[in-house]
Order: sequence, then C-alpha cells, then structure tokens
Amino acid sequence: MRKKPASAKLILYGGGKIGQMIAAFLADCGDYDVTVADRSDASLNAFADLNVQRKQVDVTNDAELLASAKGQDFIINACPYMFAPSIARAAKEAGAHYFDLTEDVANTRIVKDLAKDAKSAFMPQCGLAPGFVSIAANYLAQKFDAIEELRMRVGALPKYPTNALKYNLTWSTDGLINEYCQLCDAIVDGAQIKLPPLEGLEHFAIEGVDYEAFNTSGGLGTLCESLSGKAQNLNYKSIRYPGHRDIMRFLLSDLKLKERQELLKEIFENAIPATTQDTVLVFNTALGKKDGRYMQEIYTTRIYAEELLGQKRSAIQISTAAGICAAVDLLREGALPQKGFVRQEQIDLDVFLKNRFGQYYSRREASR
Repeated sequence: MRKKPASAKLILYGGGKIGQMIAAFLADCGDYDVTVADRSDASLNAFADLNVQRKQVDVTNDAELLASAKGQDFIINACPYMFAPSIARAAKEAGAHYFDLTEDVANTRIVKDLAKDAKSAFMPQCGLAPGFVSIAANYLAQKFDAIEELRMRVGALPKYPTNALKYNLTWSTDGLINEYCQLCDAIVDGAQIKLPPLEGLEHFAIEGVDYEAFNTSGGLGTLCESLSGKAQNLNYKSIRYPGHRDIMRFLLSDLKLKERQELLKEIFENAIPATTQDTVLVFNTALGKKDGRYMQEIYTTRIYAEELLGQKRSAIQISTAAGICAAVDLLREGALPQKGFVRQEQIDLDVFLKNRFGQYYSRREASR
C-alpha cells in the first residue's frame, strides 16, 4: 500500500472556463496547494470563492513566468496552445512536472524535445481529445493480436443546437480553429501519413441521433507513434451534427478565413453563444484478429453537464478537467514515470477510471 503523498504545490496558468473547473477539482480534494495565474484581474476574480491563491502573471514575460514557476511541484498549462513552449521551458528550469491540454502537434513536439533531458515529467495533451480518447483507444488495441483498424471519434456538442452550424462555443476558440486548419496524423495501410482537415466525411447514428465526423488535427496525440507497426489503420475524427463540416469548409476555404484566423475568432466569439447545456461523446471502434478470429470491439461513453461543486458545469469542462487532474493525481501517487516525456496511453484505462477525477468518465455507465 502506497504511503499518501504530502500536499503538493501546483500552479495553474490560465483562468478560463476549463481552468476554473481544474482549480475547483484540485482545491476541493485538499491534496494540492493551488495557485491560479493569469494576467487578467477579471479572470482571477472568477476564483474568489475557491480555496486558491491568485497571482497576476503575464506568460509572455519569460522572467515573470519563471519567477512564478519556481518552487512549484506541478505546473498545469490551461492557456491557448501557442503558449505551451514558453510555459514548458519555465517548468523545466524550475524542475516542476508539466501538464497541458494542447491539441497542437508542432507545440507538442517542442514539449517532447524539452522533456528529453528533464529531471521532471512532461505530459502534454491531457484533456479529452487528445487525452482520454487515447487511453480508451489503447485499451481496445491491447485486446487484439493484430489491429486492422482503430477509429477514434469524439464530439463536444450542444444538447440543443439552434444555429446553422449546430454548434456552441464550449472550449478554446483558438484551439477549435487550429484543429480545423492543421494537417491530421493518421496511419493508413501501415504507414504514418498526414491527412487534410475537414475531409474524410462520414455519417452515422447513435441512439436515433444523426451525426457526422471528419478529420481534425491533434486528437490522436502520440498514438500514431505508440501503435506504429501494430495498427494497419488508425484515424481520429471530430463528431458534429450534420451540415457543420460544409459550413466550416465554406468559411475557411471559400471565404479564405483560414488565412485570417483572428478575424474568424472574432466572428465566432461575437456570433456563436457559449452554453453549459452540452454533452461529450466518445466512440472508439477497433477491428482486427483476436485468437484467430476477425473481431470488433467498441468503447463508448458520454459525459453530461451537471451541477458540480456548487456550480453548473458543462460537459466539456468536466471531461477536460477530469482528464488532466487524473494525470496529475496519478503521477503524484507514483503510478506514472517521474521524469521525461509521458504519453497519455501509458495510463491504464481501469486505473484512470478508478481515480477520483477519472471516475467522471464513468459516472454514467460506459459501454465497452
């Protein structure tokens, strides 16, 4: 039986909606001395009712960033993806374990390089997708002697779509646009390749509801590397309601807003409302040989918005925060490597779901 670790010092950079849920989880459990850092007083004020320290920090100022990182055991980066390299560098210099939520492949590569000779652990891509979806997909992959195809499908969707996009803003607008614009990792016929975003459109129905799915970037995390030589085909697609992909392609390609992403962000944040009435859907399918037979295995689960720790929390808040808090918790308990680069798929699914934060992925019955 492991000895319970002492309270850990942790700094969370980024005071947005996801950051609020992360801070609420960690402050409530009592095992972390939490500091929330953001350059905006308005953002920090949202944490006034939590048992956390608040600190104004400009993460674009390297000296200020490093000063705030020193003395911390854990660093969580809940800022937009472009800040990952600078925060990770500060974590390395401070000797702190580093975690983030980024879906951006290029910035994850930088974090991975920083981890090579680090004395602490570096674990990026710890949210929903990338994040939990890789843990669940790897769980399926381990059931097979040979994997012919592994499909990963994830959607954060409004329960009540009312606009033409059939979508509401529930997480980072920067991250959303980025995953629609960057090339997508995949394995096709045994070779690691890049696929164009918004392509590979498919339609399906679950429990009588129609959905579409299409290529988006970053959701696979490091699974292409982990399953290289084991999976013949591996791909990730985002789930949306039918019609969403065509409108996004019109905006990004026909109107050339891919070249003016700040303008597209401004349009989205001005015209698309946020909502806490959402649901997260994970739908992973594996096909391959097991004990000489051609078999299919499916893992699917849903996360719903709910009242949690005194507030109405969206499904994307709960699922994303649960993913990164579980990763921090497991590393703190010694269940994960204590230095170097750590992949999501190094977490065993059953261990994850038994964790006090990971269990939010199984509060409503998950189907394996």
